[in-house]
Formats: sequence, structure tokens, C-alpha cells
Amino acid sequence: MSTNASPFATHRAAAGPGRFVDPFVTADGSPRASVAQTALETLWFNTGTLCNIACVNCYIESSPTNDALAYLSLEDVTRYLAEIAETGLPTREIGFTGGEPFMNPDILAMLDAALGAGHQVLVLTNAMRPMLRWGERLSDLARPHRDRLTFRVSLDHHTRAVHDAERGTGSWDKAWEGLDWLRDQGLRVAIAGRRLADESEGAARQAYGELFRARGQTVDAEDRSTLVLFPEMEADRAVPEITEACWQILDRAPEQMMCATSRMVVRRKEAAEAAVVACTLTPYDPQFELGQTLDQASGSVQLNHPFCAQFCVLGGASCSAP
Repeated sequence: MSTNASPFATHRAAAGPGRFVDPFVTADGSPRASVAQTALETLWFNTGTLCNIACVNCYIESSPTNDALAYLSLEDVTRYLAEIAETGLPTREIGFTGGEPFMNPDILAMLDAALGAGHQVLVLTNAMRPMLRWGERLSDLARPHRDRLTFRVSLDHHTRAVHDAERGTGSWDKAWEGLDWLRDQGLRVAIAGRRLADESEGAARQAYGELFRARGQTVDAEDRSTLVLFPEMEADRAVPEITEACWQILDRAPEQMMCATSRMVVRRKEAAEAAVVACTLTPYDPQFELGQTLDQASGSVQLNHPFCAQFCVLGGASCSAP
């Protein structure tokens, strides 16, 4: 059972000797870039790292045996929803991720609580058996809120071969069974895909669009909120550190980064309480655990991880809806 921080230790080691060590200074002595929280627009809940499948490139190593992040409870979720309401935070969106969120026994109650609090809700799923087993109960919950509830389904590529190579033989057909069910229920669907290194974003969107039309899905492949294309995350790839000077060099701004407007709640295995971490990408790394309340977690984040560079700054990606 995988319960340690090994994937993140591997990523840091692959970046190169001396890199991503000091939270305030890069290996060459430059001031490390940081990101201040401007507003908590999106709060993620990691429902647990258990998943029905084990994907080759899963950044969090979710699998049928990895419970390093334990199941969140409905009580955990309602506590943070209450803090949002009581302190007047401008939180527009609540996101649920995992693992596979529909494996958590409290997932329907969690969705109901977030919708009942008036938020937009985004749930990330592989749309396979854990989702489908909820069947009519999920449909009955979701249909009255179809304007505020989005199911973002992972479809790793517009080809069966690449998707199945990532998720296992037969995963493509199982994902499409779930996608077809969501469509037939009249529920809002988005797709999380990947653009391979040797294809342009335009070519990828065109190919996804042709696939959606052929399969009878109404997802708009040109809309960045309904087809989210993530950069490939390579654990053994050396990536540069981000210094304060990089903002001007790259024509990027700290407020464009995911950690400027979002946080994620996790419950570590055997932990007494849930905790708030900087973002969805670094839940195992202790330096990104910011506190047990949203107020405690509202400070700045030092970009001291390869994913900060690879996914956010250089990749220009975000897990939240645009």
C-alpha cells in the first residue's frame, strides 16, 4: 500500500541537484517566486486517494490500494462550507477530486451540501463503475441542479489507444458508457484531456471535436471550460525553478496561478483532522500544508515544487473551471 511521499521526492530529485530545496531561494541564489492568495474562488475537496483504476501517469498515484489520503466525511465538508459562509469568502466553485470521488460513501451527501450552499459544483470522475453504481440516486440529485453541477470526465486522449495505454485495456469503452449515461440523464459534461507533446492545441481540439460529434456528445471542443487540455506531467523531466524575475521574462503574473484563487482540503491517513493544502497537485508535500482552517491557509505560497513550474507557470494550466 502506497502511503508515503515518494512520488514527490522523485519529482524533486529529477529536477536536478540542489533544485526545489530552499523555499525562498533557488539553486542559483535567486529569490524564489511566490504567489499571494488574492481571493478564495475555488475550494477543492480531495475525497480520498482510493480509485478503481491505477493510471500510469497519475500525479497523486491514486489506485485501488493507495489510501494515503483517507476518505473525507460529510462533516469535514460542511465544516469548510460553514467557514466560507460565516466569513463571507467569495468562493464561487466547490470542486471534488480524488482518487475517484464516487468511491467515497458520502459523495452524494457532499454534493448535496455544496449545492445547497449555493455554489457551482465541479466533480472530477472517470465515469466508470463507481459513478454508475449510484444510478438513479445520482440522477435524482443532479437533475434539479444541472445548471450548477458539472461532471468533468477524464478522457486522456481523443484516441482509444492512448487512453487505454494510460488507464488500462477496456477503460475507453467503460468511460464512454458513463459519458453516454450522463448525456442521457441530461447532465452537464466537461472533458479533461491531454495534449500530447507532438500535437498542437488546435489539432487536439479539432480531433476531440470530431470524436464528440461522432459519439453524439454536445461538448464544445473549442470551449476551454468544457474541454480542458492539461500538459503532460513527466516525473523524470528536469524543469527550471521559477524566480521572481521569471514573471516578467515569461509575461506571466502571480495572480494567474492556481494557488492565487484556490485551496484544497485533504485528510491524511490516521490524521485527527482535515487540513488545507495549497493546491490539487501537492497534497503529499508537507511544506504545502497551510493550516486546518481556510483563514490559516490564506497566505502566500512559495513555488518550491517542480509541478509549480511544469503545470502552472510554464504549462499555463489550472484545475479550476475558467
